[in-house]
Amino acid sequence: FEGLVACGGFSYGDVLGAGGGWAKSILFNPRARDEFEAFFHRADSFALGVCNGCQMMSQLHDLIPGAEAWPQFRRNLSEQFEARFVMVEVQDSPSLFFDGMAGSRMPIVVAHGEGRAVFREAGHESAAKLALRYVDHRGSPTENYPLNPNGSKGGATAYTTPDGRFTIMMPH
Repeated sequence: FEGLVACGGFSYGDVLGAGGGWAKSILFNPRARDEFEAFFHRADSFALGVCNGCQMMSQLHDLIPGAEAWPQFRRNLSEQFEARFVMVEVQDSPSLFFDGMAGSRMPIVVAHGEGRAVFREAGHESAAKLALRYVDHRGSPTENYPLNPNGSKGGATAYTTPDGRFTIMMPH
C-alpha cells in the first residue's frame, strides 16, 4: 500500500496520551519500527495523522523524512476536553491533502484534550511547515479561547513535511 491514515477518536485506548502509547508501541518494537521507517522513506508513500494519529505521528518524527521540527501535542491550556466547531484557514503548504486549498476558511469540528502544539527545541517553530491554523471571525490567526480551543501559538493546528507527503492535524 502507498497511503496510511492514522485516525483519531482514542484510536489506541480511551485515555489521554493514547497517541503517545501508540507511538511507543512502534518505537519500542524493532520489527514495527523498521517497517514504519521503511514505509516513510519510500518515495511513493504518504500518510495523514488525525487527533491520536497526529500525536502518534508527531512522536515518530525521527522516522519521517522532513518531520524533525514537528511539535508534540500537549494538554489544552483550558485543562479541559474541548468539543466544538471552530474556524480554520488552510495555509500555503506543500501538503498533498490541502493541495489547491490555500486561503480556504472553513468550520471544522474539534474534539480533543491534548491538542496544543509544543515544540521540542528553539527554532523548530520557524522550521516546521504549517498547513492549517485556527482563525477568528475576521480571518486572523487566533490564540483566543474558545476560537483556538487548545492554546497553540499563532493558532497552529496542522503541519506537513517539505515534500507534502506526510501531514498531521489535530482538528477532526
